[in-house]
This record gives sequence, structure tokens and C-alpha cells, in this order.
Amino acid sequence: MGFLITTLIFAVVGIIASLLVRICCNRTPSTNLLHLTLVITAVVCCWMMWAIVYLAQMKPLIVPILSEGE
Repeated sequence: MGFLITTLIFAVVGIIASLLVRICCNRTPSTNLLHLTLVITAVVCCWMMWAIVYLAQMKPLIVPILSEGE
């Protein structure tokens, strides 16, 4: 449930950021495309980093070993 909700939050943030770039930085078409590409790339990279960290906690590669005293 948390994965889906946070993914939707990242999608909404990406859409809002894309709209803000279109409104605030309206210049030549090539510059607009560059700005939009940078925003989308940044949002996707942040989402991927979050998703990898989130999913790595679900199935850890190294299993903790408890000692007898604990």
C-alpha cells in the first residue's frame, strides 16, 4: 500500500513540476524541451532511488543473526 501511494505522490509532484517549468520558464521550444526533460529525469531518478531503498528493506540480502543472549 505504501509503495503505490508514494509512487502516486511522485507522479503528482512530477506533473506539478512539469507544469511549473512550462509556466515559469517559457522560452524557445528547444529550451522548454530541455527543461522538461531535466525535470522528468530528476523525478524519475528520485523515485527510482526511493523505490530501490524501499524494496531492499522488504527482502534484505543479508539476514541478521541473533546471538543466544538476545
